[in-house]
Amino acid sequence: MAKQSGLGDNLYVAGYDLSGDIGQLGGISGGPAALEVTGIDKSAFERIGGLRDGKLEFTAWFNPVTDRAHQRFRSLPTTDVIVSYFRGTTLGNPSASIVAKQINYDGTRADDGAFTFAVEAQANGYGLGWGRSLTAGKRTDTTATNGSSVDFGTGSTTFGLQAYLHVFAFTGTSVTVKLQESSDDGAGDAWADVTGGAFTAATGVTSERIATAAGQTVERYLRVVTTGTFSNAVFAVSVVRNSTAVTF
Repeated sequence: MAKQSGLGDNLYVAGYDLSGDIGQLGGISGGPAALEVTGIDKSAFERIGGLRDGKLEFTAWFNPVTDRAHQRFRSLPTTDVIVSYFRGTTLGNPSASIVAKQINYDGTRADDGAFTFAVEAQANGYGLGWGRSLTAGKRTDTTATNGSSVDFGTGSTTFGLQAYLHVFAFTGTSVTVKLQESSDDGAGDAWADVTGGAFTAATGVTSERIATAAGQTVERYLRVVTTGTFSNAVFAVSVVRNSTAVTF
């Protein structure tokens, strides 16, 4: 894959697409803390992995319109929010998601008239996960649909996965968004539901994180399908297929 810019990126917060109100991302970080366990007989540091962490930092333009940046951030919710960064809106592109606490909403009015707010979402419980988008940015289904597949490229893995869902708009009774897998893109190995890979049926704007069993086999190809009774469902899905054992 060739080098890319950050043009055309998206940022989703708890089922709301706030991409047009975000001026920049100041940091996308995660991983375990490095614990120093150096013995007195060593001439260099020894470190082991500690608690998993992560955060997303970004700058928002002031937009007081309903369901835009100011109304979404001003309340500083004490409950968890799911934040997802999509590197562009091409199916299979990298994406980063986090279950987090929003810890600030700090405004700055510059001397040139710009009015911006700094926001930081700090991980709560799971850390930040880099995965791939299983929807091309926001996807709109008007009936039950089998989505296009993404090739994860390394055969099956045996460490499970985590997935993140944002539902931005919905009309109908309910929609169930779920993951399916195949070893050969359905050519000989029929598509099958991923065990533990279905989100809770949605009836409106929502967001959710799900995880399979930690040692579960996940096939090479993944896709998103929808079922239910609805005439409009606008949503986005990001998946982290683990390449090594993880513990949360």
